[in-house]
Amino acid sequence: MKPAERLADLLESAGPRLESLCDDEAMGAVSGRWSKKQILGHLVDSASNNHQRIVRAQLAPSLEFPTYEQEGWVQAQAYDTASWRELSSLWLLFNRHLLHVIRNVPEDCLARPCSIGGREAIPLSEVIEGYVDHLEHHLSQILEAQ
Repeated sequence: MKPAERLADLLESAGPRLESLCDDEAMGAVSGRWSKKQILGHLVDSASNNHQRIVRAQLAPSLEFPTYEQEGWVQAQAYDTASWRELSSLWLLFNRHLLHVIRNVPEDCLARPCSIGGREAIPLSEVIEGYVDHLEHHLSQILEAQ
């Protein structure tokens, strides 16, 4: 299944489940270090970083992106004190927009090389696929811990 269809399925299935949780249910650590709130905040960060990558890769022949410093980002944004309802709405709306962007990437841009954090360049198509894989992994941490 293509990444866009996988993302659409995730939004359809996970969105309502995330929105049904309350703040108290989202507080406990589930991944050994982060709470559900912090994991979802991390996924908002991932959407933000990947949005930049997907859009910018369409505008340049190749790009190098900085590393995403996940621990610092999660801490700096204090996701553990955020409203779960607002955080889950932000995640859902941002990913709906990202799905729209992904569905509209021109075919000839999918091979554009993207280097992230000094690593070897990969095609934009792999950046997109990796984003959806990452999303599936972390959503399972949140939703299977219910």
